[in-house]
Amino acid sequence: MRHHLFAVSQALFVVFLWATSWVFVKIGLQDIPPITFAGLRYFLAFCCLLIVISLNGSKSDLRNLPHNAWMQFLILGILFYAGTQGAIFVALAYLPAVTVNLLWSFSSVIVAIFGIFWLSERPAVLQWGGILLAIAGAIIYFMPITIPQSQLFGVVIAGIGILANAISSILGRDINRSGKFQPLVVTVVSMGAGSIILLLAGLFIEGFPIIKLEGWAIILWLALVNTAFAFTLWNHTLRTLTAMESSIINGTMMIWIPIFAVLFLGENVTGKEIIGLIVVGAGTLIVQLKITPTKSKPSVN
Repeated sequence: MRHHLFAVSQALFVVFLWATSWVFVKIGLQDIPPITFAGLRYFLAFCCLLIVISLNGSKSDLRNLPHNAWMQFLILGILFYAGTQGAIFVALAYLPAVTVNLLWSFSSVIVAIFGIFWLSERPAVLQWGGILLAIAGAIIYFMPITIPQSQLFGVVIAGIGILANAISSILGRDINRSGKFQPLVVTVVSMGAGSIILLLAGLFIEGFPIIKLEGWAIILWLALVNTAFAFTLWNHTLRTLTAMESSIINGTMMIWIPIFAVLFLGENVTGKEIIGLIVVGAGTLIVQLKITPTKSKPSVN
């Protein structure tokens, strides 16, 4: 029991770190272009994880990957890092962190629907209720539905990122439920592919930015602590926690982000929006109650 509680506390700490990422990203976006910012974060994290994998004896697993696994991991990297994480950074450049957080919570709803066709995982009646509850919460949050012109591009990018995240979750689940590959190996290969594409795209589209010392400090913290260290610790907790426990703990990030956005970013959250966030959070939690696989794919935030 003591070992289990320690694993829970570690997982909660990781989710806390991931939630702070949104604050650091919003601050860093004041000077750093979003795509290059995301590329630098995940490329540096990939370099750190390469060192980890060389020290923990997993190099042989990496060398012995079959060709079809390499292709799957590369596609996963393009979707989850270049697509999803890149879209998060761009969306945060145009939208409040609270809004992006709420929109991203719908990934689990879309995953449940996609899972019907791609994984033959049919949601239970309770999960369908969770989907409807999440939609109702979003309606409460956005009513009256008026999107400022300045935020429209961010909403479109967020929608693309949510779809990429949902598809990558389906692919990641299909890879992980086979039990053939270590999660760390999957992450290193996919993060390497996605981060390199993301960084090259950022440098091509945005050019190499002049990054101040504070900006480099944020990038290094996000890469070393909130990504490489946090993922390694999260991966360690998966040895003790069930997939359901991990999923529920990961869901607490939706609580932390609005709190941090109000305290550190000066964003305002009305009573109606708080109710909407609570309803969406409850709905997405219900959706995840039975769709989480035995071996969960840890998210990187």
